[in-house]
Amino acid sequence: MKTLFTSANSKKTVLRVALAMFSVGAAAQNTPEQDTTQVSDYKLDEVLVQAVRVNAQTPVTFSNVSKEEIAPRNLGQDIPLLLNYLPSVVTTTDAGNGIGYTGIRVRGADASRVNVTLNGIPYNDAESHGTFWVNMPDFASSVENIQLQRGVGTSTNGAGAFGASLNLLTDAYSKNSSGEISNSFGSFNSRKHTVKFSTGLMNDRFEIAGRLSNIASDGYIDRAESDLKSYFLQGTYVYGSTLIKALVFGGTERTYQAWNGIDAATMAENRRFNYSGMYTDNEGNVRFYDNETDNYQQDHYQLHWNESLNNNWSTNVALHYTIGKGYYENYRDNDTYADYGLDDITINGELITEEDLITQKWLDNDFYGTTFSANYKDEAWDVVFGGAWNKYEGAHFGNIIWARYSGDFERDDRYYDNNADKTDFNVFAKANYRVSESISLFGDMQYRRVRYQADNVLESAATPVAVDDTFNFYNPKAGLTYRINDNNNLYFSYARANKEPRRADYESGSTKPETLNDFELGWRYKQGRNAVNVNAYYMRYKDQLVLTGALNDVGAPVYTNSGDSYRTGLEADITAYAADFLIIRPNIALSINKNVDFFIEGENGPEDLGNTEIAFSPGVIAGNQLIFLPYKNLQIALLSKYVGEQYMDNYESGNAKLDSYFVNDLNISYELKTEKIFKSIVFSGLLNNMFDTEYVSNGYMWGDPYYYPQAGINFLVGATLKF
Repeated sequence: MKTLFTSANSKKTVLRVALAMFSVGAAAQNTPEQDTTQVSDYKLDEVLVQAVRVNAQTPVTFSNVSKEEIAPRNLGQDIPLLLNYLPSVVTTTDAGNGIGYTGIRVRGADASRVNVTLNGIPYNDAESHGTFWVNMPDFASSVENIQLQRGVGTSTNGAGAFGASLNLLTDAYSKNSSGEISNSFGSFNSRKHTVKFSTGLMNDRFEIAGRLSNIASDGYIDRAESDLKSYFLQGTYVYGSTLIKALVFGGTERTYQAWNGIDAATMAENRRFNYSGMYTDNEGNVRFYDNETDNYQQDHYQLHWNESLNNNWSTNVALHYTIGKGYYENYRDNDTYADYGLDDITINGELITEEDLITQKWLDNDFYGTTFSANYKDEAWDVVFGGAWNKYEGAHFGNIIWARYSGDFERDDRYYDNNADKTDFNVFAKANYRVSESISLFGDMQYRRVRYQADNVLESAATPVAVDDTFNFYNPKAGLTYRINDNNNLYFSYARANKEPRRADYESGSTKPETLNDFELGWRYKQGRNAVNVNAYYMRYKDQLVLTGALNDVGAPVYTNSGDSYRTGLEADITAYAADFLIIRPNIALSINKNVDFFIEGENGPEDLGNTEIAFSPGVIAGNQLIFLPYKNLQIALLSKYVGEQYMDNYESGNAKLDSYFVNDLNISYELKTEKIFKSIVFSGLLNNMFDTEYVSNGYMWGDPYYYPQAGINFLVGATLKF
């Protein structure tokens, strides 16, 4: 990610503190002497996430991104797109322009295998393990910094990390009052409107801060419009060594479905075509249902109490509650009555077995619990004890809201109705021990117990599949960091992770838990503002659930247990100051991703395909940020991303390959100091896919391949008024 450079001393100080505390290989800026009071305040806020984060002394592969780095491109696109230029990261978006449903893969692992926490609290959906950023639009505007750990990483809360873990820290409290009004506009009628405020510390004890946002877009894909609204409110009490934060945030989203993709012939004719909502009326005309939409509201409540007991001990206790409710609405063209548990009907002597219906598939869920940690530090030891207890309660039901022939059902009749519960408990202890000036040892042990119960994981009452499973996982981790000198260190680590099946896995019959053994070997170099990070990894899986390439009827991917499989690769990223006005930040990831002796069920029984490529795992991923600073407060960045070819299934089918692509963006940011009504005005512009490349970032196999085309050249421009 690039860094925004500004002459405002306070911003420079915060950026430098963030980089000093967390960044390895991030670009630093020459600044005046640090304000030690601000540093102390920032460390107090960091207790929120220290139990699940790492630093340069930990033998884990990671990257850090600050709010200042995100700001120039934060014009409406979602968090996965803002992280697109990190090593081994591939992003995609259903609507084609980064607004609405977006996804992220790290080392080939999709979002359901990337553990996500917000202030240390799990965010992944308890049943699907997915992360739906569309439910929290513009959340990037309330994020202080982000850490992405690649591989298993260290022990964390929530779903097991099988490709990466992503931790977000929300806005730190501010001593001074402030406000922001941001507006941006762009291609496909895209727009974002954001208002932020902070009272600053009142009586040196209390702060109230908040944000309101509205994002809307027509989308690149036909009818893939989004209407997204969100809010963020936090109250902070700080006194001495005590920090208490109460947060309420959430959002509502309404998006026209664009998860069907298009076949190759249609894409050649019209890249923007969308099958969603298509049906044939009684006169034989092809029409599109205008409410083929996804509708959801999600609200989060968090309470954190951080206490620094003395120079050695600090603690954090948090309570959380998340409530979500929403539905998909679908026009069903000529569906059979039997699929909905309905009897056939007779009209004028004619037996009717199928007809047009409109259905809604609902999810009404609650997620609540606690997280806790204690940290001990001295000259030799850095020890964290932590854990969490979380409970999920979800109601799944489907309603028929309309039918061409009413038959014997009433509006809102439910054709399936079932409940699910999941309890997730874990405790862990991890420690860095400084053996000498040169050697530090790391150890980490986690016990995790998961129980999942469901009345029926199918959308059918006729053939119910009930689940009542309990898993006990032990996840050890260990490593060593060797400090060669002030500028160089080497690290090696081993980590084991286990992961329970998702709800959809039970539906498809894949009920085995997965196991991963991850080995990481890395070198870190830092001198002044220049840095190099190089690491190799070997990730060996047992019963890994790999993507088949197919989707279910609500656009979710289908998985199967692959037996033995592995991912091995080399990653490197560099930050180089070629001059005071020029920063170069390239990264590259080379990998081999294989299923070992992969079997499929053929016509004559099991068929061994040998070692096949794991789906959606490109062997080459590369990026670069070329950042120019020609004048004070002006930043120009050329951003490049290359993703190699990849298969959409695990069989290496000839028609299942996605072509490689190379995309370039141009980002410009300028801060105008006014010293009158506003402190400053920041102008930003983003030219996406500036060379108008036709490319596809995602797809699936449904017999034939289907694709998700991404937008050609498009733009976003915005202005932020700061006061």
